[in-house]
Amino acid sequence: MEPPVPEAAAATSHTGTNAEEDGGTPVAPRSHRPVHLHPGFVMIVIAGGVFGTLARYGLSRVLPSPDGWPLPTLVINLAGAFLLGVLLEALARRGPDAGKLRMIRLLAGTGFMGGFTTYSTLALETNTLLGAGRGTDALVYVAATLIGGAVATLAGIRAAAGHHSSMTARHQDATVRPDRPRPNQSGSNQ
Repeated sequence: MEPPVPEAAAATSHTGTNAEEDGGTPVAPRSHRPVHLHPGFVMIVIAGGVFGTLARYGLSRVLPSPDGWPLPTLVINLAGAFLLGVLLEALARRGPDAGKLRMIRLLAGTGFMGGFTTYSTLALETNTLLGAGRGTDALVYVAATLIGGAVATLAGIRAAAGHHSSMTARHQDATVRPDRPRPNQSGSNQ
């Protein structure tokens, strides 16, 4: 027989989330349903995916494809990797994945970025390049996407961490020395 589990821990263990932390959001999950099966969260991901897909389509129509090389998809995937790194690092530094932070992650991360980036197009375009006898182009394309994607993600994480550190230092400085004039307030009292 299993030992009794406290009520809050039981809610977390069944859904992978703490239902109390999501209580203030419009799509607070029920304690008996996993987050990925909650219709409200699924609709948020779908809405983000629609806008992400439209953004990808628009950008792919604007960017050139020199000599049939799939530059638009490469740029889109690298930009998505960078932005996803920024987003997830910024959210992780703001607190646990619950409430509004979870909604932002699902809308902007899983939905928008999931619809914006495309690895199925990467596979199709790589196959097209190989079918056209352009093996070197295909290899460069895949390597640039995979290596560049990892580098872009790390750059996004570093950018968000750096921004968080500078904002924290600025906040601490303002707390320790509240009478010190800030750079944008130097001439406001004259």
